[in-house]
Amino acid sequence: MQKFIYLFIFCFSLVTTNISAKDNIMILKLTYGEIEIELYPEKAPNHVKRFKELADSGKYDGVVFHRVIEGFMAQTGDVKFGNSNSPDFNLSLAGTGGSDLPNLKAEFTDIAHTRGVLSAARSADPDSANSQFFICLESAPHLDRQYSAFGKVLKGMEFVDMIKKGDPRSGSVPNPDKIISLKSK
Repeated sequence: MQKFIYLFIFCFSLVTTNISAKDNIMILKLTYGEIEIELYPEKAPNHVKRFKELADSGKYDGVVFHRVIEGFMAQTGDVKFGNSNSPDFNLSLAGTGGSDLPNLKAEFTDIAHTRGVLSAARSADPDSANSQFFICLESAPHLDRQYSAFGKVLKGMEFVDMIKKGDPRSGSVPNPDKIISLKSK
């Protein structure tokens, strides 16, 4: 009987672990293919919650990658001015807006900004992240503990690499790629 109880507890923990792990997997769809992203709520709970809230409500669908610098990162997430499906879309303002929700306090973590890491974009104020995020194209250790990293690409980094690159200095992209959809798996 005791072995049965241990087996039940073990199986239950496997099922609940699998469910919670699945809750933190997102699918970012581009014209090039699908990207699977794992989120880290134990490291940056508020950033993960905001990201999932905006994604699952469709706010990221149609948002352009307004700043992409070869060998550095691809930035997107301006749901106010960067959403190509919105009447407020304005490419010249993309990167200056956010959502209607309040800004987030920084959640600096021990997650290194390596290739594929997702991190919150912000202004000079560490507590100014809102909806924008970037995906590291290469390691960027100078960002460690300066920006709130909250996830990582698990599959499909080759599609992230295909995102149109912008000006080598500013990163601005004249005819940018956009997010087709972003939602929980």
